[in-house]
Order: sequence, then C-alpha cells, then structure tokens
Amino acid sequence: MKIHDYIVVGSGCSGAMVAQTLVEKDCKVAMLDVGIEQNKSANNIPEKDFLTLRKTDTDQYRYLIGEAASGVAWGKVGKGEQITPPRKHIMQSTDRYIPVDSESFSPLESLGYGGLGIGWGLQCWEWSQADLKRAGLNPTQMAKAYQTVADRIGVSGTEDDAANYTLGSLQRYQASPGMDRNHRYIYERYLRKKDILNKQGFHMGRTPLGLITEDKDGRKKYAYRDMDFYSDAGESAWRPWITINQLRRNPNFSYLGNHLVLSFQEKKDYVEITCLRTDTQEMVVVCGRKLILGTSALGSARIVLRSLGQETSKLPILCNPYSYMPCVQPRFFGKPAETRKLGFTQLSLFFDPNHDNYQTSVASLYSYQSLMLFRLIRHVPLDFLDARILMRYLMSGIVIMGIHHPDSYSPKKYLQLKKAPENATGDSLRIEYSPSEQERASHKKREQAFIKAMRKLGTYSLKTLDPGDGASIHYAGTLPFSSKQQPFTLHPSGRLHGTRYVYVADSSGFQYLPAPGLTFSLMANAHIVAENSSSE
Repeated sequence: MKIHDYIVVGSGCSGAMVAQTLVEKDCKVAMLDVGIEQNKSANNIPEKDFLTLRKTDTDQYRYLIGEAASGVAWGKVGKGEQITPPRKHIMQSTDRYIPVDSESFSPLESLGYGGLGIGWGLQCWEWSQADLKRAGLNPTQMAKAYQTVADRIGVSGTEDDAANYTLGSLQRYQASPGMDRNHRYIYERYLRKKDILNKQGFHMGRTPLGLITEDKDGRKKYAYRDMDFYSDAGESAWRPWITINQLRRNPNFSYLGNHLVLSFQEKKDYVEITCLRTDTQEMVVVCGRKLILGTSALGSARIVLRSLGQETSKLPILCNPYSYMPCVQPRFFGKPAETRKLGFTQLSLFFDPNHDNYQTSVASLYSYQSLMLFRLIRHVPLDFLDARILMRYLMSGIVIMGIHHPDSYSPKKYLQLKKAPENATGDSLRIEYSPSEQERASHKKREQAFIKAMRKLGTYSLKTLDPGDGASIHYAGTLPFSSKQQPFTLHPSGRLHGTRYVYVADSSGFQYLPAPGLTFSLMANAHIVAENSSSE
C-alpha cells in the first residue's frame, strides 16, 4: 500500500497555493481532483482583439455564442451569467457529482481543472485588520501571506485614494493596466468630487488584479485584446491551472485526476481517503500521512459531514449578497467601439459610512463590450428588434456596476447533507439561506447610496438586477475557526478539530465574510495552513 506524504484535494485557488507551499518545502505531494479540462477546440481562438475577430473570423460563433447558440442565456437572471462557451467546463458534471437541493440558494461550484479559478475575476483585495480579526484570521500572518501570494501570481495595483481598502500592506506589485475611456471619465470626475464623496463614506481607486502588466516567469504582459472572458492566451491573467501545470514538472508532485473525494478515515499514522473514479465509476482508496482539503467551503463541508458520519448535522454558511446594475454614460452614446479594452474590473468604489474600514460594501465597475449584446437585450422593455437597434447605439456608454455586501452568521443560513440514493454519491447538499428583512433593507439602502454616488460621476443606473442568493460565488464559514474543541470546527492552524492529520485550507474557517472578494484572502490562508500542517 502506497502512502503519500501529503494529499491535497482540489486544483482551485486554495489547492494550488497549498501544493506550491508544500513543494517549495521539498515535501512530496499528491493532488486528488476531478479536473475536467477545457475542450481543445476552445483553445483555437486567434490571438487578436475582439473588434478584429468580430470583423474577420468566420468561426467566431464557436466561442462567442457556442455551437447551436449554447451560450445564449434567456429568461431569469441567475448564476454564472458571464460564463462563456470556452469556459462552460467550469460547471460540467456538477449536477451529477455535487448536487445541491435548495429553493433559496443557487451556488456555482466546479469540478474543472483549476476549480472556480477558471473564471475568477482576478480581484486581489486585502481585507482590513478589523475584517481579518472578525473572520478569525491573524492580521500579521495574513500580511506576510498576502505578499507571498502576490509574488507568486503577479498582482497589479495603484497607490491611490482607495489603497487602504485595496492594497493594504502590499509592497511589491506591478502597475495597474491602463483604463479605457469609460473608466477614465468616471475616475477624473471622482478626483474632482473626492472631498464630498469621502465625507459621505465613498472611496474610489484602481482594483488590484492578479493580472501582470510586465512579463513574468514565462507569462506575457496583458495585451488589451478584450478577450478576457474567452481566452487565457499569454497567461497574463493568473489561473490556478498555471501553477498546477508548473508543479506537475516537479518530481515531488503528482496529480491524480478523475478522483472525486467522498470521505476520509484516520488510521493510526495516516489517513485513508475514499474516492469515486469519475472515469470508471469505481471506488478507490488513496492514503496519505496528512490530508488537506481545499475544494471550497461547500465541497469541504460535504467531505467532512460524510467522514464523521453525521450527514444530517447543520453547518453554517456565509455568502456575500450581490446585485448588479447596468449603467449608462450619455456622453459616450453612439461613439465608435474602443479597440484597446479590458474585460476585468478597473475601478472599485468602497462605501464605508462609519469611516473605519470595517463592514464596508464595495462596487466593482466593468466596461461592457465583448460579452455581447444578447446578455443585455433581454432586460430591455422592448421587442428584440427595437432593443437591438437601441443597444447598439448605447453600447459604448454602458458600464456594469456589481455590488457586494458583507455577510454574518444567522440561524436561517445553514446546510445539511441529505440522503439521495438516485445521485452518484448517494446524497445531495441541502442549503437554506434566508437573510433577515433587516439585512435586505440594509443592502437596499446601501445600493441606493451607490446609485447616488455614481450619478455624481456622470454614470446613471438603469436597473438593479438580483441574480439570487448564492450568485456572488463567494462562500465561506461552513467549518468555522474555534479555539475550543468543538465538532465541525477548525483549530486556528486549520486542523479539523477531533482529527490529528486532517486540515482544511479553503474559506470554510472564515467566521465572517467581508464584502471585498475573498479569493486573495483564501489563497493567503491556504499558504498559512500549508505551513502549519508541515510544522505540526
């Protein structure tokens, strides 16, 4: 029987950071992952900018709308609205292998090679010390870990009026990419009205991104093709699979794909992990001296509930409430499309009414071009033909504002594992997520404040779209940190209480979920947990 030194579960952002930390310590690591890969034909996108492809590529339908228009969504707004045909594998087989049963919560999970990081928006915000402490994270350790992660993946950012909310203590980073005309207009107006907006609790600045603007480690600097939702050509945008590919060239690392981890059992001096082979449908057992779960807050919850034989136990859950608003800038109506464009968020607007960098809400601003008109036309109260003509005229003046709010525990936010013999795993994850009326009222009040602030910046909201609870794709808190030995909690080191060799390195331990995206923080935490596992 082969016993690996370390078993890491999941190839997403958490798993990639755990594996890299351990391999850099000269540890032998095996990664268990389902690892569904992108269709090879999706890689055949010419390396040209969006406007050129629209004018010249006769095969553009393959990646812009998909075969038989498979990428065209209609009807109710829901999760994964911006997932394009080349990235559909991010959701492939999730209904079969990790089903969710809920009327109130619709999460997005992934079994893809790179996990949800396949489509990560690249935001690399540092959380404030107050937010970190409430989440159960050590600010000193996290500051060092943030820098470690930034050095690995390459982060671009700017020291500006929002730096306390974005870069925090980060010292080494590349310059932000150049803004397009929509964002330059917003930012120039902000600088003129900054004093008034600051008094109201608003601060705006460049969004730190896991996007390189200078060549790094064989990756190419950002090329402004505006194909960010379709292609990772040049690898300027960091994705977890980039790190996994690099690790696979190291003799201390092995990757075991088609392995869906179901449960674990601790033996005297190792951990026995039961997996379902997704290629053969066979059950197999893999053994390791230490096990580190990095699948996601939902994925780790499933595995722990099965392993401890208490499937019906209720676990808490956190998720950032999210809404988005199509906005217009009238001065740009009818202007020619802009060639030098980027699809990632360029500006962040923070609302901090208490002026203490705690429990803030944040809006991310995006230009709208390469995601195509069909995603917007369905929301216009006109027939399709007239809406298409109108939206072509408005297109150059459209900006999307996505707003996230912080989230805290409450009794009506929980999950359970329920028996479901008809499913491949024999169960499904039952999720109840019902924010209180007071919480929803607070979110609406804050959204109105954002709308008023953006009006001052010459950008006007048309409509507030609610994609439903779970659509933010920010999940945490299912196995909270605790200094006490309590079931279904984690020691501050990341070790699962009641076990000796099992650690959880994703966002499961966070006791509170700040509004700024969690990915940079969960990667920093994953690095810390990996270090802790190697020293205990």
